Amino acid sequence: MTDRQPPTDTGTIVVRGTGRVSVAPDVAELRLGVAVSRPTAATARADAATTMGAILAAVEAAGVPRADVRTSMLSVQPRYDYRDGRAPTLTGYELANVVSVTVRELARLGDVVDGTLGAGATSMDGLSFRVDDPAPAERAARMAAMVEARMHADVLAEAAGLTIRGVHSVVEGDAPGFPGPRAKLQALAAADTATPVEAGTTEIEVTVTVTYATT
Repeated sequence: MTDRQPPTDTGTIVVRGTGRVSVAPDVAELRLGVAVSRPTAATARADAATTMGAILAAVEAAGVPRADVRTSMLSVQPRYDYRDGRAPTLTGYELANVVSVTVRELARLGDVVDGTLGAGATSMDGLSFRVDDPAPAERAARMAAMVEARMHADVLAEAAGLTIRGVHSVVEGDAPGFPGPRAKLQALAAADTATPVEAGTTEIEVTVTVTYATT
């Protein structure tokens, strides 16, 4: 039995294809916090705890379960007076307490924003939107990327007088080591109630590099 040797007249065509699928995000994430400055650490802690309790109650009242709320920062820092070139003088303490909130019903996002600001939140940032289950959109984007790659390969093969015999290899990304599916925020849409909050659309993008065997 002898090993089969590949034909000497075979070659390859390497092309890239990109698939994009736009989907509406269904999850929002944001950070809410309170910062207080008091003469003592004990009073700073107590006052911040009271306000954060009101913030958490407002989040819960807006329909967000406690399982989707987690503390992301809790810090206490002394505050000093550096005036007149004298040695620093301790004047009090600053306490910051920040929670990250995941809102799985976007219709409730405006209520979360208004309720927590009304409860005394002094900071609100990090608002972002995502798709809870991106797998179906990623699959569709991969299929579209492969279709586009084959279209490019067909044109190149025809121009070069070659025949495509099959796929030699597929790499997701432009080259080895490139990241996989990417999601980015697209045009804004659909405003919420009281405080306008716009979710927009998220574009799932997949790029493949395909090597086709030719003769």
